[in-house]
Amino acid sequence: MEIESIKPLLAVGVSLLGAALIVATRKSPNIREGCSLVAAILKFLIVATMIPSVLAGKTLHMTLFSFLPDVSIALRVDALGLLFATTASFLWIVTTLYSVGYMRSLNEHAQTRYYLCFAITMSATISVAFSANLLTLYIFYELITFFTYPLVAHKETDKVFAAGNKYVFYLLMSAKFFLLAIILTYVFAGTMDFRPNGIFTSKVNTTILTLTYFLFLAGISKAAIMPFHAWLPAAMVAPVPVSALLHAVAVVNTGVFCVLRVIFHIFGVELMKTLNLGAVTAIIASFTIIVASIYAFTRDDLKERLAYSTISQLSYIVLGGALLTSSGMAGGIIHIVNHAFSKITLFFCAGSIYVASHKTKISEMSGIGRKMPWTMTAFALGTLSMIGVPPAAGFLSKWYLMTGSIEAKELPFLFVLLASSLLNAGYFLPIVHNAFFGGSQKEVLHPVPQSVGAAAAGFHESHPHEGRGQLQPIHEPSYLIVIPLLLCAVISVILGIYPNFLLELIRLVVR
Repeated sequence: MEIESIKPLLAVGVSLLGAALIVATRKSPNIREGCSLVAAILKFLIVATMIPSVLAGKTLHMTLFSFLPDVSIALRVDALGLLFATTASFLWIVTTLYSVGYMRSLNEHAQTRYYLCFAITMSATISVAFSANLLTLYIFYELITFFTYPLVAHKETDKVFAAGNKYVFYLLMSAKFFLLAIILTYVFAGTMDFRPNGIFTSKVNTTILTLTYFLFLAGISKAAIMPFHAWLPAAMVAPVPVSALLHAVAVVNTGVFCVLRVIFHIFGVELMKTLNLGAVTAIIASFTIIVASIYAFTRDDLKERLAYSTISQLSYIVLGGALLTSSGMAGGIIHIVNHAFSKITLFFCAGSIYVASHKTKISEMSGIGRKMPWTMTAFALGTLSMIGVPPAAGFLSKWYLMTGSIEAKELPFLFVLLASSLLNAGYFLPIVHNAFFGGSQKEVLHPVPQSVGAAAAGFHESHPHEGRGQLQPIHEPSYLIVIPLLLCAVISVILGIYPNFLLELIRLVVR
């Protein structure tokens, strides 16, 4: 049952209003950051008010513009979109709190621009989640790229600009394949609307359908499927809260969400089976899972290791959708949420370590767990979820994915998942072990920061870390950093113990 509602538009618009207020209050950092936090809370509450309707089997719809037959800019809230939007909007609250502690602790420049781009990115992300058709999804998919570029290139050095250019080049160029796939879809299906069983009829040529599908797969490079993944490690030059945004809140989750939309609501399960596209997609995803995990072993930089872990974990979601069984699809969908909370925990911990010690290399973090027990305990919990150790949330994802592999009678994918878990353990557990049982950390040289308030106000403030240095002991940073990472770590365990709400939404998608 579909009902007209303004709520999807309100969910999109509240962070745009927040963006305007962030600019208007840029000379008062406390008010500016308060506007960002209030907008995040309001967005989550608006999204949460849609949950009862969707659980009751309803969809909420609002058409903004119509300009061609069956072509419109429209919003539609279904179970899959609501699951993604609820996760993203809640994590924006947490990331905003973390950002305040992180950006102020490091006296980062251009904080107004940072919060402004963050707010607009979240509007675009919720718009993708609530898109009623491919055109609406594509427009906001591209807007995410444009407004995350200033965040990736935030530090404004030559190296950072080079990485930022790589980021935007990959995403914009590949998105042209996405656009071509959308045009072909409209030509041969006559519509771009998402429908539960897909939109193509049996009359469409199978070669055209196969070509269109692989154009989608290549064009949605935010899913970081190999070989369209190189932008993601390059983007690690961004500040840690931005990396968290890329890996857990918006960008990559947008990518895998779009892939699932194409599989479920453009092609449909039956057509995917008929064209044997599910098996091919699962093979590609399996290749990405294993190779990205091997790459992670070779990285000593903590954020880079987490980046390759993300590439691997994203393909769990793609693999689940491609298995085309109820359990497999459920595992892929639930991993959007489970991976988001677990991976944001790990990135938050990486940022906490950097703020406290200015260390980025894993080889330099021996014994740091004794100096920063809360941070590294949270890191350990996030790690258990990534590996799939019960009762952490990642175990539930892998259980459903493995069950789905058995249901599909595709045992090779079961072994891919088992091998991946061993690889996860191999590159994560030594970090935790060395942090708590390795050699001692010494005092570190910290820069003496300038006045935070003066540097935090405008668009083009002076760069941080100017001034003399002094030795300081390593300890937990601001509570604004520690509390969000602990909260996400705890939730990553709770989701594994009490997944009923998520499973109710997922049943509405895979029924």
